[in-house]
Amino acid sequence: MEEQIQRYLFNPTIGKITVILIGVLFIWSLIKVFQRNFFSKIKNADNRYRTKKFSSFIGYFLTILLITIVFNEKLGNLTVALGVAGAGIAFALQEVIASFAGWLAILFGNFYNTGDRVQLGGIKGDVMDIGVLRTTIMEIGQWVDGDLYNGRIVLIANSFVFKEPVFNYSGDFPFLWDEIKLPIQYGSNYEKATAIFLKVGTEVAGDLAEKSHVKWKALQNKYRLEDAQTEPMVSLITNDNWVEFTLRYVVSYKKRRATKTILFSKILKEIDATNGEIKFASATFQLVQTPDLNVNIKK
Repeated sequence: MEEQIQRYLFNPTIGKITVILIGVLFIWSLIKVFQRNFFSKIKNADNRYRTKKFSSFIGYFLTILLITIVFNEKLGNLTVALGVAGAGIAFALQEVIASFAGWLAILFGNFYNTGDRVQLGGIKGDVMDIGVLRTTIMEIGQWVDGDLYNGRIVLIANSFVFKEPVFNYSGDFPFLWDEIKLPIQYGSNYEKATAIFLKVGTEVAGDLAEKSHVKWKALQNKYRLEDAQTEPMVSLITNDNWVEFTLRYVVSYKKRRATKTILFSKILKEIDATNGEIKFASATFQLVQTPDLNVNIKK
């Protein structure tokens, strides 16, 4: 019995497993200490998040390195077995492998970063976390009007970046072009209406024209793009019921709804101040007189 216990205690494999357990415990304890005592003092939330993520990756790397060093002499004998097993595992876990490859593509391909507003398929929201297998998004829209949070957290497999388009609202160009349409009655003062809409658009969104143009120039240096007008502009078309004016302007990707509220509020005040010179239109219907009916009743 004593010989069996001694043989068990002094078994090289048991010793190596013990060394690995102690080493892993030491590595992750050290990382947790750094995260709790040092990384938590980083004021910038984005830098703090990235630092914690990087420290976790260092922990995984050191763990794998420790296992490789401890079992170094036995790795050669396991090469064939690992090759056969790896083929089966790769087939069974192809979605997991694709998600891991997607994670690498996201990190090094500049698809998006934490804090960006993106749309992956039909899901739109702000990126909360980029994990090894999944991206976590705080969703916006759906049953909530406007670009506002609805409180639903969505986990999306990273393999999605290889299957569907990735829409980034806040990457190299954190601005959007938005429009509001204004129906004006026929017979109104169209020149004055154009001047009012352009004036209000410049007051509300004109300060972003220069900032967005600088970003657009940077995009032109990086990609092949034509120059774009970032100043507010007004265009109009006619239809059967009214003259439709369109005010186009640049807005921050997080302030679309708030900007529209300010624009409509100012435009309503300006239109009211014209004393009927400019009037908003609504759907109109023309009633056509019915022809006379002559009814002859014969007995």
